[in-house]
Amino acid sequence: MVKKPAPDASRRSERSRRAIYAAALALVVEVGYPKTTVEAIAARAGVGKQTIYRWWPAKADVLLEAFLDLAGQAARELGQEPYAIPDTGDLAADLRAVLRATVDELLDPRFEAPSRALAAEGLVNEQLGREFVAKLLEPQLQLYVDRLRSAQDAGHVRADVDPRIALELFVSPLAQRWLQHTGPISHAYTDTLVDYALNGLAPR
Repeated sequence: MVKKPAPDASRRSERSRRAIYAAALALVVEVGYPKTTVEAIAARAGVGKQTIYRWWPAKADVLLEAFLDLAGQAARELGQEPYAIPDTGDLAADLRAVLRATVDELLDPRFEAPSRALAAEGLVNEQLGREFVAKLLEPQLQLYVDRLRSAQDAGHVRADVDPRIALELFVSPLAQRWLQHTGPISHAYTDTLVDYALNGLAPR
């Protein structure tokens, strides 16, 4: 009698993990973060809630990992790995391009709902907030630092400018407007932020 090979536990675990990611992201879009529970995620994913608690301490941790995975998948689909802001030699054009892409992502329901949930939860959950910043926000901000330093090397930005502060001139207003609904976000809006940041407000 031929023995059947034993099930591959690692493959089974990966399928479960993927199902849990998909369930968490879908539920946050459909019912919102407050109504998303570990029990609901488990039911949608077809796993026991013990499986989830074996891998994550709470639903916020599930969502963070699922969102990081979603962001990685999106980057791979666009051929943007390793991450980098284009350097065409035209700093304004490069910043406009990446900020326009950011607007598109922020307005995509797949990204908007989990992004808002994680941002809000991070304000009251210090550990999650630190992870959200360290794993997602800081790597993205470092891309701007790298591009601005390249512009400094090329003589397109003053040498005494601190890139980490300078990037906030266009990144922070976009984040505030999106998070607090103080106004619409669009390509035209981010193009204007780049213009103001690079050229200032004084008469030319």
